[in-house]
Amino acid sequence: MGSIIAVIFTVITGWLLLKKYNPHAVLLVSGLSMLTISMFLEYNLPDLKNPTGFSGFDLFRYIKESFSKTNAGVGLMIMAIGGFVAYIDKIGASNALVNLSMRPLKLFKNQPYIAASLVIPLGQVLFVAIPSAAGLSLLLMASLFPILVKLGVSRLSAVSVITATTAFGIGPASAITASATQIAEVDTIVFFIKNQIPMVIPLSISMMVTYYFVNRYFDKKQLISSEEIVNENTKLNVPLIYAIIPVLPIILLLVFSKIFNAFDPPISLDTTTAMFISLFIGLLFELFRSRDIKAVLTSLNTFWNGMGNIFKTVVTLIITADIFAKGLISLGFIDGLINASQNLGFGVVGIGVVMTIMIFLASMLMGSGNASFFAFGPLVPKITKSLGADTTTLILPMQLSASMGRTVSPVAGVIIATAEIAKVTTIAIVKRNLIPLGVALVIMLFYHFI
Repeated sequence: MGSIIAVIFTVITGWLLLKKYNPHAVLLVSGLSMLTISMFLEYNLPDLKNPTGFSGFDLFRYIKESFSKTNAGVGLMIMAIGGFVAYIDKIGASNALVNLSMRPLKLFKNQPYIAASLVIPLGQVLFVAIPSAAGLSLLLMASLFPILVKLGVSRLSAVSVITATTAFGIGPASAITASATQIAEVDTIVFFIKNQIPMVIPLSISMMVTYYFVNRYFDKKQLISSEEIVNENTKLNVPLIYAIIPVLPIILLLVFSKIFNAFDPPISLDTTTAMFISLFIGLLFELFRSRDIKAVLTSLNTFWNGMGNIFKTVVTLIITADIFAKGLISLGFIDGLINASQNLGFGVVGIGVVMTIMIFLASMLMGSGNASFFAFGPLVPKITKSLGADTTTLILPMQLSASMGRTVSPVAGVIIATAEIAKVTTIAIVKRNLIPLGVALVIMLFYHFI
Protein backbone atom coordinates (compact mmCIF):
# COMPACT_ATOMS: atom_id res chain seq x y z
CA MET A 1 0.00 0.00 0.00
CA GLY A 2 2.71 2.47 1.05
CA SER A 3 4.81 1.82 -2.06
CA ILE A 4 1.80 2.50 -4.31
CA ILE A 5 1.12 5.80 -2.53
CA ALA A 6 4.81 6.72 -2.89
CA VAL A 7 4.72 6.03 -6.65
CA ILE A 8 1.57 8.16 -6.99
CA PHE A 9 3.23 11.05 -5.15
CA THR A 10 6.37 10.67 -7.28
CA VAL A 11 4.33 10.87 -10.49
CA ILE A 12 2.35 13.89 -9.25
CA THR A 13 5.56 15.61 -8.12
CA GLY A 14 7.20 14.99 -11.49
CA TRP A 15 4.13 16.34 -13.32
CA LEU A 16 4.06 19.51 -11.21
CA LEU A 17 7.78 20.09 -11.77
CA LEU A 18 7.28 19.56 -15.50
CA LYS A 19 4.54 22.22 -15.36
CA LYS A 20 7.13 24.62 -13.91
CA TYR A 21 5.79 24.71 -10.36
CA ASN A 22 8.37 25.90 -7.86
CA PRO A 23 10.57 22.81 -7.19
CA HIS A 24 11.39 23.78 -3.59
CA ALA A 25 7.70 24.10 -2.67
CA VAL A 26 6.64 21.00 -4.59
CA LEU A 27 9.29 18.75 -3.03
CA LEU A 28 8.65 20.12 0.47
CA VAL A 29 4.85 19.81 0.36
CA SER A 30 5.03 16.40 -1.28
CA GLY A 31 7.52 15.13 1.31
CA LEU A 32 5.52 16.46 4.26
CA SER A 33 2.32 14.96 2.79
CA MET A 34 3.94 11.52 2.54
CA LEU A 35 5.29 11.79 6.09
CA THR A 36 1.79 12.75 7.30
CA ILE A 37 0.22 9.75 5.56
CA SER A 38 2.91 7.49 7.01
CA MET A 39 2.12 8.86 10.48
CA PHE A 40 -1.62 8.11 10.14
CA LEU A 41 -0.95 4.67 8.67
CA GLU A 42 1.44 4.05 11.58
CA TYR A 43 4.40 3.28 9.34
CA ASN A 44 7.97 3.59 10.57
CA LEU A 45 8.90 7.27 10.38
CA PRO A 46 12.58 8.35 10.05
CA ASP A 47 14.38 8.80 13.36
CA LEU A 48 14.55 12.25 14.94
CA LYS A 49 17.42 13.29 17.22
CA ASN A 50 15.21 15.56 19.33
CA PRO A 51 11.49 14.83 18.91
CA THR A 52 9.01 17.42 20.21
CA GLY A 53 6.76 14.89 21.95
CA PHE A 54 3.89 15.51 19.53
CA SER A 55 3.94 13.73 16.16
CA GLY A 56 2.25 16.65 14.38
CA PHE A 57 5.05 19.01 15.39
CA ASP A 58 7.66 16.35 14.63
CA LEU A 59 6.80 16.66 10.94
CA PHE A 60 8.25 20.15 10.99
CA ARG A 61 11.13 19.12 13.21
CA TYR A 62 12.33 17.09 10.20
CA ILE A 63 12.73 20.38 8.30
CA LYS A 64 14.67 21.94 11.17
CA GLU A 65 17.02 18.98 11.50
CA SER A 66 17.54 18.83 7.73
CA PHE A 67 18.48 22.53 7.76
CA SER A 68 20.91 22.00 10.62
CA LYS A 69 22.55 18.93 9.05
CA THR A 70 22.81 20.44 5.56
CA ASN A 71 24.06 23.87 6.58
CA ALA A 72 26.73 22.39 8.82
CA GLY A 73 28.05 20.10 6.09
CA VAL A 74 27.44 20.03 2.37
CA GLY A 75 25.40 23.26 2.46
CA LEU A 76 28.33 25.38 3.65
CA MET A 77 30.59 23.74 1.07
CA ILE A 78 28.18 24.51 -1.76
CA MET A 79 27.68 28.09 -0.56
CA ALA A 80 31.46 28.62 -0.47
CA ILE A 81 31.67 27.23 -4.02
CA GLY A 82 28.87 29.52 -5.17
CA GLY A 83 30.49 32.56 -3.59
CA PHE A 84 33.87 31.78 -5.15
CA VAL A 85 32.35 31.24 -8.61
CA ALA A 86 30.56 34.59 -8.34
CA TYR A 87 33.78 36.32 -7.28
CA ILE A 88 36.01 34.92 -10.06
CA ASP A 89 33.35 35.94 -12.55
CA LYS A 90 33.25 39.46 -11.06
CA ILE A 91 37.02 40.01 -11.33
CA GLY A 92 37.28 38.50 -14.82
CA ALA A 93 39.28 35.42 -13.81
CA SER A 94 36.74 33.07 -15.43
CA ASN A 95 37.03 34.93 -18.71
CA ALA A 96 40.83 34.75 -18.53
CA LEU A 97 40.73 30.97 -18.08
CA VAL A 98 38.33 30.53 -21.00
CA ASN A 99 40.41 32.84 -23.19
CA LEU A 100 43.59 30.88 -22.50
CA SER A 101 41.99 27.45 -22.91
CA MET A 102 40.43 28.13 -26.27
CA ARG A 103 43.49 29.48 -28.08
CA PRO A 104 44.54 26.08 -29.49
CA LEU A 105 41.27 25.85 -31.44
CA LYS A 106 42.52 28.49 -33.88
CA LEU A 107 44.96 25.88 -35.22
CA PHE A 108 42.05 24.02 -36.86
CA LYS A 109 41.03 26.64 -39.43
CA ASN A 110 40.41 24.06 -42.14
CA GLN A 111 38.76 21.45 -39.91
CA PRO A 112 35.66 23.12 -38.41
CA TYR A 113 34.02 19.92 -37.15
CA ILE A 114 37.22 18.77 -35.44
CA ALA A 115 37.53 22.22 -33.85
CA ALA A 116 33.93 21.96 -32.63
CA SER A 117 34.47 18.48 -31.19
CA LEU A 118 37.62 19.57 -29.35
CA VAL A 119 35.53 22.13 -27.48
CA ILE A 120 33.93 19.28 -25.51
CA PRO A 121 36.97 18.04 -23.52
CA LEU A 122 38.37 21.56 -23.20
CA GLY A 123 35.05 22.86 -21.93
CA GLN A 124 34.63 19.98 -19.52
CA VAL A 125 37.99 20.81 -17.96
CA LEU A 126 36.75 24.39 -17.58
CA PHE A 127 33.52 23.10 -16.04
CA VAL A 128 35.53 21.51 -13.24
CA ALA A 129 36.91 24.95 -12.34
CA ILE A 130 33.77 26.95 -13.21
CA PRO A 131 30.96 24.63 -12.02
CA SER A 132 28.03 26.74 -13.16
CA ALA A 133 26.31 25.32 -16.25
CA ALA A 134 24.61 28.57 -17.19
CA GLY A 135 27.62 30.70 -16.19
CA LEU A 136 30.18 28.72 -18.19
CA SER A 137 27.91 28.39 -21.21
CA LEU A 138 27.28 32.12 -21.32
CA LEU A 139 31.01 32.77 -20.99
CA LEU A 140 31.68 30.43 -23.90
CA MET A 141 28.88 31.99 -25.96
CA ALA A 142 30.50 35.40 -25.48
CA SER A 143 34.09 34.35 -26.13
CA LEU A 144 34.16 31.05 -28.02
CA PHE A 145 30.99 31.12 -30.12
CA PRO A 146 32.25 33.88 -32.46
CA ILE A 147 35.61 32.08 -32.83
CA LEU A 148 33.94 28.80 -33.81
CA VAL A 149 31.73 30.52 -36.37
CA LYS A 150 34.74 32.29 -37.90
CA LEU A 151 36.42 28.87 -38.20
CA GLY A 152 33.49 27.69 -40.35
CA VAL A 153 31.34 26.04 -37.68
CA SER A 154 27.59 26.59 -38.05
CA ARG A 155 25.62 28.32 -35.30
CA LEU A 156 23.80 25.14 -34.30
CA SER A 157 26.95 23.02 -34.29
CA ALA A 158 28.75 25.64 -32.19
CA VAL A 159 25.98 26.01 -29.61
CA SER A 160 25.48 22.23 -29.37
CA VAL A 161 29.10 21.55 -28.36
CA ILE A 162 29.09 24.52 -26.00
CA THR A 163 26.10 23.11 -24.10
CA ALA A 164 27.79 19.68 -24.16
CA THR A 165 30.65 21.05 -22.06
CA THR A 166 28.32 20.99 -19.05
CA ALA A 167 27.17 17.39 -19.54
CA PHE A 168 29.23 16.00 -16.64
CA GLY A 169 29.03 17.67 -13.23
CA ILE A 170 32.35 16.50 -11.80
CA GLY A 171 35.11 17.88 -9.62
CA PRO A 172 35.32 19.13 -6.03
CA ALA A 173 33.63 22.41 -6.92
CA SER A 174 30.44 20.78 -8.27
CA ALA A 175 27.31 20.96 -6.10
CA ILE A 176 26.15 17.53 -7.29
CA THR A 177 29.57 16.05 -6.50
CA ALA A 178 29.48 17.62 -3.04
CA SER A 179 26.10 16.05 -2.39
CA ALA A 180 27.14 12.68 -3.87
CA THR A 181 30.30 12.44 -1.76
CA GLN A 182 28.38 13.30 1.38
CA ILE A 183 25.81 10.59 0.61
CA ALA A 184 28.54 8.04 -0.18
CA GLU A 185 30.70 9.26 2.74
CA VAL A 186 33.85 9.44 0.62
CA ASP A 187 36.54 12.10 0.24
CA THR A 188 35.68 14.57 -2.53
CA ILE A 189 39.09 14.65 -4.23
CA VAL A 190 39.46 10.86 -4.00
CA PHE A 191 36.02 10.43 -5.59
CA PHE A 192 37.02 12.90 -8.31
CA ILE A 193 40.34 11.23 -9.15
CA LYS A 194 39.48 7.55 -8.69
CA ASN A 195 35.84 7.45 -9.77
CA GLN A 196 34.74 10.44 -11.84
CA ILE A 197 37.75 10.95 -14.13
CA PRO A 198 38.10 7.28 -15.22
CA MET A 199 34.39 7.28 -16.06
CA VAL A 200 34.23 10.63 -17.85
CA ILE A 201 37.27 10.12 -20.12
CA PRO A 202 35.70 7.38 -22.31
CA LEU A 203 32.37 9.24 -22.26
CA SER A 204 34.04 12.44 -23.48
CA ILE A 205 35.78 10.55 -26.29
CA SER A 206 32.47 9.01 -27.37
CA MET A 207 30.82 12.43 -27.37
CA MET A 208 33.61 13.96 -29.46
CA VAL A 209 33.14 11.26 -32.09
CA THR A 210 29.33 11.33 -32.10
CA TYR A 211 29.11 15.12 -32.16
CA TYR A 212 31.51 15.18 -35.14
CA PHE A 213 29.23 12.98 -37.22
CA VAL A 214 25.90 14.25 -35.84
CA ASN A 215 26.72 17.91 -36.54
CA ARG A 216 28.04 17.09 -40.03
CA TYR A 217 24.88 15.10 -40.76
CA PHE A 218 22.47 17.78 -39.55
CA ASP A 219 24.34 20.61 -41.29
CA LYS A 220 24.25 18.76 -44.63
CA LYS A 221 20.64 17.67 -44.16
CA GLN A 222 19.48 21.17 -43.29
CA LEU A 223 21.83 22.84 -45.80
CA ILE A 224 23.29 24.98 -43.02
CA SER A 225 26.42 26.96 -43.79
CA SER A 226 28.62 28.99 -41.52
CA GLU A 227 28.24 32.73 -41.20
CA GLU A 228 30.53 35.42 -40.00
CA ILE A 229 29.83 36.88 -36.58
CA VAL A 230 31.55 39.88 -35.17
CA ASN A 231 31.57 40.16 -31.43
CA GLU A 232 33.41 43.02 -29.85
CA ASN A 233 32.60 42.15 -26.23
CA THR A 234 35.15 39.40 -25.84
CA LYS A 235 38.16 41.60 -25.06
CA LEU A 236 40.16 40.39 -22.06
CA ASN A 237 40.36 43.18 -19.49
CA VAL A 238 42.54 41.43 -16.90
CA PRO A 239 46.06 39.94 -17.03
CA LEU A 240 46.19 36.40 -18.38
CA ILE A 241 47.75 35.26 -15.08
CA TYR A 242 44.22 35.58 -13.63
CA ALA A 243 43.46 32.26 -15.36
CA ILE A 244 45.16 30.50 -12.44
CA ILE A 245 42.62 31.76 -9.86
CA PRO A 246 39.64 29.54 -10.86
CA VAL A 247 41.78 26.38 -10.70
CA LEU A 248 43.45 27.25 -7.37
CA PRO A 249 40.94 25.24 -5.26
CA ILE A 250 41.57 22.13 -7.35
CA ILE A 251 45.36 22.60 -7.15
CA LEU A 252 45.20 23.02 -3.37
CA LEU A 253 42.96 19.99 -2.89
CA LEU A 254 45.20 17.84 -5.08
CA VAL A 255 48.46 18.93 -3.44
CA PHE A 256 47.15 18.37 0.08
CA SER A 257 45.11 15.25 -0.68
CA LYS A 258 45.48 11.72 0.66
CA ILE A 259 46.33 10.60 -2.88
CA PHE A 260 49.75 12.24 -2.97
CA ASN A 261 50.50 12.15 0.77
CA ALA A 262 53.25 14.70 0.16
CA PHE A 263 53.58 16.07 3.72
CA ASP A 264 54.72 14.57 6.98
CA PRO A 265 52.84 15.11 9.21
CA PRO A 266 49.96 15.11 6.69
CA ILE A 267 48.04 18.31 6.00
CA SER A 268 44.30 17.89 5.55
CA LEU A 269 42.41 20.41 3.42
CA ASP A 270 38.66 20.32 2.72
CA THR A 271 36.81 21.92 -0.19
CA THR A 272 35.31 24.78 1.85
CA THR A 273 38.68 25.82 3.26
CA ALA A 274 40.28 25.61 -0.20
CA MET A 275 37.60 27.98 -1.53
CA PHE A 276 38.30 30.55 1.21
CA ILE A 277 42.08 30.33 0.67
CA SER A 278 41.61 30.81 -3.09
CA LEU A 279 39.26 33.73 -2.45
CA PHE A 280 41.89 35.62 -0.46
CA ILE A 281 44.56 34.87 -3.06
CA GLY A 282 42.15 36.37 -5.61
CA LEU A 283 41.78 39.45 -3.39
CA LEU A 284 45.57 39.83 -3.35
CA PHE A 285 45.64 39.61 -7.15
CA GLU A 286 43.04 42.37 -7.35
CA LEU A 287 44.88 44.51 -4.80
CA PHE A 288 48.13 44.22 -6.74
CA ARG A 289 46.37 45.09 -10.01
CA SER A 290 44.15 47.96 -8.90
CA ARG A 291 46.07 49.33 -5.87
CA ASP A 292 42.64 50.35 -4.51
CA ILE A 293 42.15 48.81 -1.06
CA LYS A 294 38.61 50.15 -0.64
CA ALA A 295 37.42 48.76 -4.00
CA VAL A 296 39.05 45.38 -3.34
CA LEU A 297 37.44 45.06 0.09
CA THR A 298 34.09 46.12 -1.36
CA SER A 299 34.38 43.44 -4.04
CA LEU A 300 34.22 40.86 -1.25
CA ASN A 301 30.47 41.55 -1.16
CA THR A 302 30.25 39.62 -4.44
CA PHE A 303 31.38 36.50 -2.58
CA TRP A 304 28.76 36.92 0.17
CA ASN A 305 26.04 37.64 -2.38
CA GLY A 306 27.08 34.54 -4.31
CA MET A 307 26.81 32.48 -1.12
CA GLY A 308 23.34 33.87 -0.50
CA ASN A 309 22.18 33.19 -4.04
CA ILE A 310 23.40 29.60 -3.96
CA PHE A 311 21.74 29.09 -0.57
CA LYS A 312 18.30 30.17 -1.80
CA THR A 313 18.56 28.11 -4.99
CA VAL A 314 20.70 25.00 -4.41
CA VAL A 315 21.02 24.47 -0.64
CA THR A 316 17.31 24.94 0.03
CA LEU A 317 16.64 22.53 -2.85
CA ILE A 318 18.81 19.91 -1.11
CA ILE A 319 16.85 20.43 2.12
CA THR A 320 13.41 20.15 0.50
CA ALA A 321 14.56 17.16 -1.56
CA ASP A 322 15.75 15.52 1.68
CA ILE A 323 12.23 15.88 3.11
CA PHE A 324 10.83 14.37 -0.10
CA ALA A 325 13.26 11.44 0.19
CA LYS A 326 12.27 10.92 3.85
CA GLY A 327 8.63 10.77 2.74
CA LEU A 328 9.41 8.10 0.14
CA ILE A 329 11.39 6.05 2.66
CA SER A 330 8.66 6.31 5.32
CA LEU A 331 6.08 4.85 2.89
CA GLY A 332 8.33 1.89 2.11
CA PHE A 333 9.26 3.01 -1.42
CA ILE A 334 12.81 1.66 -1.14
CA ASP A 335 11.70 -1.67 0.31
CA GLY A 336 9.11 -1.99 -2.44
CA LEU A 337 11.68 -1.15 -5.13
CA ILE A 338 14.15 -3.70 -3.77
CA ASN A 339 11.50 -6.44 -3.45
CA ALA A 340 10.21 -5.78 -6.96
CA SER A 341 13.74 -5.85 -8.37
CA GLN A 342 14.57 -9.10 -6.59
CA ASN A 343 11.34 -10.69 -7.83
CA LEU A 344 12.32 -9.72 -11.37
CA GLY A 345 15.79 -11.15 -10.83
CA PHE A 346 17.48 -7.72 -10.57
CA GLY A 347 20.40 -7.19 -8.25
CA VAL A 348 22.36 -4.02 -7.60
CA VAL A 349 23.10 -3.77 -11.35
CA GLY A 350 19.43 -3.81 -12.31
CA ILE A 351 18.45 -1.25 -9.69
CA GLY A 352 21.46 0.90 -10.63
CA VAL A 353 20.43 0.93 -14.29
CA VAL A 354 16.80 1.74 -13.41
CA MET A 355 17.74 4.57 -11.01
CA THR A 356 20.27 6.05 -13.47
CA ILE A 357 17.80 6.11 -16.36
CA MET A 358 15.07 7.46 -14.07
CA ILE A 359 17.24 10.41 -13.00
CA PHE A 360 18.31 11.05 -16.62
CA LEU A 361 14.66 11.24 -17.74
CA ALA A 362 13.65 13.32 -14.71
CA SER A 363 16.41 15.86 -15.45
CA MET A 364 15.37 15.91 -19.09
CA LEU A 365 11.73 16.62 -18.21
CA MET A 366 12.40 19.10 -15.38
CA GLY A 367 15.39 20.89 -16.89
CA SER A 368 17.27 20.57 -13.61
CA GLY A 369 19.94 18.03 -12.76
CA ASN A 370 20.06 19.27 -9.18
CA ALA A 371 16.35 18.73 -8.53
CA SER A 372 16.34 15.15 -9.83
CA PHE A 373 19.53 14.04 -8.10
CA PHE A 374 18.82 15.76 -4.78
CA ALA A 375 15.41 14.06 -4.72
CA PHE A 376 16.60 10.50 -5.38
CA GLY A 377 20.27 10.55 -4.33
CA PRO A 378 19.54 10.29 -0.57
CA LEU A 379 17.73 6.98 -1.21
CA VAL A 380 20.94 5.26 -2.30
CA PRO A 381 22.50 4.36 1.11
CA LYS A 382 19.41 2.40 2.17
CA ILE A 383 19.33 0.57 -1.19
CA THR A 384 23.00 -0.39 -1.09
CA LYS A 385 22.80 -1.41 2.57
CA SER A 386 19.91 -3.77 1.79
CA LEU A 387 21.77 -5.28 -1.15
CA GLY A 388 25.19 -5.36 0.51
CA ALA A 389 26.70 -3.15 -2.20
CA ASP A 390 29.09 -0.18 -2.24
CA THR A 391 27.23 3.15 -2.23
CA THR A 392 29.67 4.59 -4.77
CA THR A 393 28.60 1.90 -7.24
CA LEU A 394 25.17 3.49 -7.54
CA ILE A 395 25.88 7.13 -6.75
CA LEU A 396 28.43 7.72 -9.55
CA PRO A 397 26.26 6.96 -12.61
CA MET A 398 23.25 8.61 -10.96
CA GLN A 399 25.02 11.91 -10.37
CA LEU A 400 26.49 11.91 -13.89
CA SER A 401 23.13 11.11 -15.50
CA ALA A 402 21.57 14.09 -13.70
CA SER A 403 23.70 16.63 -15.57
CA MET A 404 23.53 14.57 -18.79
CA GLY A 405 19.73 14.69 -18.73
CA ARG A 406 19.77 18.46 -18.27
CA THR A 407 21.84 18.82 -21.45
CA VAL A 408 19.01 17.31 -23.54
CA SER A 409 16.20 19.27 -21.89
CA PRO A 410 14.47 22.00 -23.92
CA VAL A 411 13.36 23.65 -20.66
CA ALA A 412 16.82 23.75 -19.01
CA GLY A 413 18.11 27.25 -18.29
CA VAL A 414 21.43 26.61 -20.04
CA ILE A 415 19.66 25.46 -23.23
CA ILE A 416 17.23 28.39 -23.25
CA ALA A 417 19.95 30.99 -22.61
CA THR A 418 22.36 29.71 -25.28
CA ALA A 419 19.55 29.29 -27.82
CA GLU A 420 18.52 32.90 -27.32
CA ILE A 421 22.07 34.19 -27.90
CA ALA A 422 22.67 31.95 -30.94
CA LYS A 423 19.21 32.84 -32.34
CA VAL A 424 18.20 29.19 -32.74
CA THR A 425 15.41 27.11 -31.17
CA THR A 426 15.85 25.01 -28.04
CA ILE A 427 14.41 21.99 -29.86
CA ALA A 428 17.07 22.31 -32.58
CA ILE A 429 19.82 22.18 -29.91
CA VAL A 430 18.21 19.22 -28.16
CA LYS A 431 18.04 17.29 -31.46
CA ARG A 432 21.80 17.73 -31.84
CA ASN A 433 22.47 16.76 -28.21
CA LEU A 434 20.14 13.78 -27.91
CA ILE A 435 22.13 11.19 -29.90
CA PRO A 436 25.58 11.94 -28.39
CA LEU A 437 24.19 12.05 -24.84
CA GLY A 438 22.09 8.93 -25.43
CA VAL A 439 25.17 7.07 -26.69
CA ALA A 440 27.17 8.33 -23.69
CA LEU A 441 24.44 7.12 -21.31
CA VAL A 442 24.44 3.61 -22.81
CA ILE A 443 28.27 3.46 -22.76
CA MET A 444 28.29 4.59 -19.12
CA LEU A 445 25.81 1.90 -18.07
CA PHE A 446 27.75 -0.86 -19.85
CA TYR A 447 31.16 0.45 -18.78
CA HIS A 448 30.19 0.87 -15.13
CA PHE A 449 27.81 -2.00 -14.47
CA ILE A 450 28.80 -4.64 -17.04
